[in-house]
Parts: sequence; C-alpha cells; structure tokens
Amino acid sequence: MTWNIHGALGRNPRYDLARVIELIARADPDVMALQEIDSRHGQDAFALLPQRLGKHGVGAKSIVTQDGDYGQMLISRWPFTDTEISDISYGEFEPRRAIRTCIMTPFGPLRIVGTHLGLSIRERRSQARALLKLIEGEGPVVLLGDFNDWFWPGSVRSVLRRAMPGRSRHRTFPSWCPLLRLDRIYCRPRRALLRSWTDGQARSLSDHLPVIGDVLMPVHPPENRKPG
Repeated sequence: MTWNIHGALGRNPRYDLARVIELIARADPDVMALQEIDSRHGQDAFALLPQRLGKHGVGAKSIVTQDGDYGQMLISRWPFTDTEISDISYGEFEPRRAIRTCIMTPFGPLRIVGTHLGLSIRERRSQARALLKLIEGEGPVVLLGDFNDWFWPGSVRSVLRRAMPGRSRHRTFPSWCPLLRLDRIYCRPRRALLRSWTDGQARSLSDHLPVIGDVLMPVHPPENRKPG
C-alpha cells in the first residue's frame, strides 16, 4: 500500500490521525509506504503509526523543527535489513528522501523503495535517475510512493519503464475527483503485480487516494539434490 496522508488533515481540514490509521488497518497491508507524515499536531505520528499498523517501521524526516517533524515512512509486519535513507533533494527545492530496505518476508527477501518526489519536472527527472541506482541488482523489487508525475515526455515513468516494467495505473489526485496518476506501485518483474486498486473512503481523509496492490513473490525451485 502507498498513501500520501496529507498530514492526516481531511477536507475540513481537520486533523484526524485515528481515522487514517483505521482506514489503513481495514486494508491490512503487509507493507506500506506513507507520505506527508506530520508530527506537528501534538502527536508523534512517526512513533504511533508503526505501533498501530506494523511491528517494524523506518522514517525519513525531510523537515525537522522544534514543533515536530515531517516526512515519510515504510512500515511492515516483517523485519527490515540493510536499510538506507538517501537524500534525493534537487537544488533549493523542498528536501526529498528515498527509503531503501530489504524486508524479510516468510516467502523470501523483498527489496522495497519508498519515496516522495518533487513538483518540478527537472527535479523529478533527477530523482528518477537516483531511484534507478537504488533498484539496481537482481531479484524482485517494489518501488512505491507519491511520484507527482503526470506528464509522459521526460517523466518518471519513461525513466523507469524498463527497470520497473510492472506498475499500477490509478487516478489518485485530487481524491474527491481523481484526475492525475500521482501515486503508484512499480514492480520488477512485471508479473509480480497481480492486481491493484484504490479506496474511495479515503476521500474525506486526504487529497490523495491510497493505492493497494497484491504482489506475487517468485517461487524458487528446490535445490538440486545429489543422488543417494
């Protein structure tokens, strides 16, 4: 699951982290990437979200102030290993981060990258090239987040299409009348993404709809045995 929760500010706007948690819990994702987490409303959302939604969490705080922090998280019911937070900021634009980790699922290790890209075309193009380096290597990979990407020429999709051939295609923004496909789940191999969908009940909770998907882990053949 990936969702830009918009600081848990609904359309009112009214801060309601409890309802955000309730919606995510109903979907019951094994792994989730959440963007625009904001702890400047009297609650430490970076601590509370993994406590309520999964045993394991890693946050990337792009803005840190005396009043609280702002950024994104990866949360999983399974442990992380080899976690790295990369600064993919571009020039003087808003700081941006990418979280790369390996999740030790019961079906084998799965590399995950969660991110939130910028608003400028040049900014996103630079960040997409940085993401290519983070997903290098063999094995299954899932890349998910808010890519702020709606143009094809020079887009994030055009940069990632060969390296991450499987992707969701849902319109997610604005949530009350979705027109733009900003939030995506990318997969390698292509067939790993079995299906994906959005949850319209999120319309009152954020300006983005969440994208939820079923990912198929590859089945490894048994090791060859020597004849007895």
